[in-house]
Amino acid sequence: MNAFAVLLLASCAWPGDAPAPAPRFFVAPDGNDSWSGTLAAPAESGADGPFASIARAQLAVRALPPETRAAGPVVVAIRGGRYELAAPLIFTPEDSGTAAAPVIYCAHGDERPLLSGGRRLEGFAAGEDGRWRLALDQARSGRWVFSQLWVNDQRRFRARLPRSGYLRVAEEVPPAAQAAAAGYDRFRFHAGDLDPGWSDLDTVELLAFHIWSASRLRIAGIDAQERIVSFTGATASASRWAAFFAGGRYVLENARDAFGAPGEWRLEREDGELTYVPLAGEQPEDAVVVAPQLDVLVRLAGDVPGRRFVEHLRFEGLAFAHAGFSLPPEGHSFPQAEADLGAAIEAVGARHAAFDGCSVRHTGRHALAFGPGCRDNEVSRCELVDLGGGGVLIGTLGAPRSWEAAGAGQAGDPENEVLGHTVRECRIAHGGRLHPAAVGVWIGHASHNTIAHNDIFDFYYTGVSVGWTWGYAEPSRAHHNEIAWNRIHAIGQGVLSDMAGVYTLGVSPGTTVHHNVIHDVYAFDYGGWGLYTDEGSSGIVLSHNLVYRTKTGGFHQHYGRENVVRNNVFAEAAWHQVQRTRAEEHLSFRFERNIVYWSNDSPLLQGDWSGEQFLLDENIYWNLRRPELRFPGELDLVDWQEARGQDRRSRLADPLFVDPAHDDFRLRDGSPALDLGFERWDHGAAGAGGAPRLTPGLPPVPAAFE
Repeated sequence: MNAFAVLLLASCAWPGDAPAPAPRFFVAPDGNDSWSGTLAAPAESGADGPFASIARAQLAVRALPPETRAAGPVVVAIRGGRYELAAPLIFTPEDSGTAAAPVIYCAHGDERPLLSGGRRLEGFAAGEDGRWRLALDQARSGRWVFSQLWVNDQRRFRARLPRSGYLRVAEEVPPAAQAAAAGYDRFRFHAGDLDPGWSDLDTVELLAFHIWSASRLRIAGIDAQERIVSFTGATASASRWAAFFAGGRYVLENARDAFGAPGEWRLEREDGELTYVPLAGEQPEDAVVVAPQLDVLVRLAGDVPGRRFVEHLRFEGLAFAHAGFSLPPEGHSFPQAEADLGAAIEAVGARHAAFDGCSVRHTGRHALAFGPGCRDNEVSRCELVDLGGGGVLIGTLGAPRSWEAAGAGQAGDPENEVLGHTVRECRIAHGGRLHPAAVGVWIGHASHNTIAHNDIFDFYYTGVSVGWTWGYAEPSRAHHNEIAWNRIHAIGQGVLSDMAGVYTLGVSPGTTVHHNVIHDVYAFDYGGWGLYTDEGSSGIVLSHNLVYRTKTGGFHQHYGRENVVRNNVFAEAAWHQVQRTRAEEHLSFRFERNIVYWSNDSPLLQGDWSGEQFLLDENIYWNLRRPELRFPGELDLVDWQEARGQDRRSRLADPLFVDPAHDDFRLRDGSPALDLGFERWDHGAAGAGGAPRLTPGLPPVPAAFE
């Protein structure tokens, strides 16, 4: 095939009916960075051809004359194959395009190039004990330390104690004086759970499960006589929610004495020997074993103080994989959602950038994070799977920290504001494998963002988290966010507590949560809700959502102001159906034209329903077991209507779902809900739909916790 024919096959997405732009440069695994990069395949003489690396193509794009770059899209077509990154790909303002002439890095035709931050490990020798061993010179004396390994494209875990379930804290111990301001740094353990004689104590990590957060800490020492374990760092807070209270759960990872089950691996830091216990049928000669070398694969690095941004840069059809996580010497503990972790792909000061039809898999932290100064970026038709942390982070924590700091302006700089992002038609799944408190999509201090038509599932904490203030602080920097038409399920899975399918915080005028299907939200203890307006959530409209099979209710408001909960179906919660925690002087919320349906003996309403500052009306309530429903104060519906002035037009009636036993909550004709103005909508239209397109051959992602 000649170069011109290949040019015709190389295609990047282009809006409208305009033909896709032809590539200007090519990259191929068998290319050479000393070549021109302008041919799709080596010339017959072998003297020219594509580049070997994307970094070299990036330099070639920068070197184009300004008039050439401005004439139209500049396309770098990347051939299929594996590209092992020696360093993160860093894109600066010099790499920017324009609206009319974006710079596009895309897959060549239908090929699937893989950009890997890992190193393929070859040369394992199988011993008589069946274990595979490989000496890694780079890892000797701790020069290369990694906490993840993938075999045949599937995550493998280090040894864990206990192998199933959890260990339990025996007794809370006050933190050391120097740690008291930060959090807890010790606890008393049960006899036999930890051993001060372990030879590898400095390599053991303790993962503690608090209420809605988790801490991954390094052991500083063990007092065998007092049965107290202490850590090199402390938990994120000295408050109760971050304490090591009696009965609190934890696991130990990477203890040599626990190592040996099939699928487990261990890296000896002194001599650099990697040992792997194979699963049945695995052979060292044909196994593909990869360990991460980079924590960050791509960084969009704008200069916010200098008002120089990375703009109009597109990535299309690319696969990103094998990003690591490096545990700091003091460990890692964060108050909520692991929002400070950073990601495989990070952006500061990026505008009008896009990731379209890309996959991100096998990460130690989050997949993508958009921090200070990022605006109008898009993540569309992507698959983010097998994540050590969460999926997409949008916004700031308030003050620059961690991944946010690079390139950010001073606090209060309006150019730091984050807004206008879109996450659409993505599959975001199998997260929290190292950090169970991570979420599918997190929006912090950020506004005018749209999260729509995504499948978000298999996380141990919340699906979508919106807002980052607690209480009624104004003006808000998280407002006019839209969470719509998503399918969110398998959330919590009994690992953490106080979570939801969609969770909101703070004053959020203009924020809407609508046309989502949320189901199977199950907390460890309390707080597995479908929709959860937490501390100070205000000005939010939650409508046309289908929520079913939650642990503690379809809807819960801790406290907030003037929210609207309308035209939702809340079905089959286990403990109770609707919850209100705090009564306040202002209107908490309006709850109207909803259907609440359940078949167990749990109550309809839970919490504090005192006062008059809420409004319930035009709802349908139906309990298959107890048609004669009781309201707070043991009131029947008539007394509830007359004495409290609530639910004046509501009814106790079967809503006539098509087949609720099989999760079909469409309304049949004649439903009494329709008489009250309930609006039907197509539940099947929620989510991204279909099977994985970008990772169809990915083996099942193993669960990390129980």
